[in-house]
Amino acid sequence: MTNIVYNSIFQKEFQGLIDLKRALGFEYIVEAAAFKRIDIFFIQNDVTEKKITKKICDDWCRKRTYESVNNQSHRISTMRVFCSYLNDIGINAYVPPKGITKKRSKYEAHIYTDDELRRFFAEVDKSQSIPKECPYRGLTMPIFFRILYTSGMRVSELRLLKVGDINFEENYFIIHNAKNHKERIVPVHPRLIEKCRTILNEIHTDSSAEEYFFMIRPGQAMTLTNVYHNFRRYLEHAGISHTGRGHGPRVHDFRHTYCVNLLRKWVDEEKNLMTYLPYMRTMLGHEGFEETAYYLKLTTERFPYIKNQIKKSFPDIIKEVLFDEHEFY
Repeated sequence: MTNIVYNSIFQKEFQGLIDLKRALGFEYIVEAAAFKRIDIFFIQNDVTEKKITKKICDDWCRKRTYESVNNQSHRISTMRVFCSYLNDIGINAYVPPKGITKKRSKYEAHIYTDDELRRFFAEVDKSQSIPKECPYRGLTMPIFFRILYTSGMRVSELRLLKVGDINFEENYFIIHNAKNHKERIVPVHPRLIEKCRTILNEIHTDSSAEEYFFMIRPGQAMTLTNVYHNFRRYLEHAGISHTGRGHGPRVHDFRHTYCVNLLRKWVDEEKNLMTYLPYMRTMLGHEGFEETAYYLKLTTERFPYIKNQIKKSFPDIIKEVLFDEHEFY
């Protein structure tokens, strides 16, 4: 692990935060490099006193002419983490508020219909392996996409799953180093766990616990490109129209569809959403309630008949939910 040297007035604090995070089990490599950029910024702007003013913070957060909104958002998030840490250890620091770069997502989530799901999985089940190029495709793809839809996992959480992350006895996966640096347990249907056991017995007889479970070939995890190319082929064969990359439907829409259908099920069963929604938030690995609330809005748009039921529990949340989902995979 490469050590980065900090030179600003906050050099000890940068290193202190990194040491703390690594002691908690985080690699914190990317973040350490991001802190170095803030360190240089402090030097260039003559920050010689151990406090961070609103002006300094605003100067850092201001959008550069050459950068994307996503990059700006990541810069602000890094500063927010550092300033929060400084306040925790007794150093006065202005914390950038959330929502500076927030905007309405331009992409409208595609919620797959029951018929589309049936046709899609019928095509997935026709997957065939190619010994030299994709020796495991026929075995893994039907299971991979079914787990993706029925668990609400992010694509890379599933494709980077390791053999040791699966509890075959109690039917769950352990997700490490997910978005927001959270570890969580995701329950998986027992039938799909049994399908995973088939994969284990057929291609992982000599694998260690650290081997990727869904491999494209021996020793190599599925790539996003591999998942996407197969996904597009299944869509085409299933007769599901695609309007171009970046427009959808997308692989990530299985996560949206899972959430909407789960909420619809709970409403139809007259469950108390105030009790059940925290469960969804935890299982999806959401950091804040706003991310989960996004699915309440999607559900009411897709199934207007349940709008009144949801309003009883969340009267204000359906009016306006802004959601900037910058990381799909």
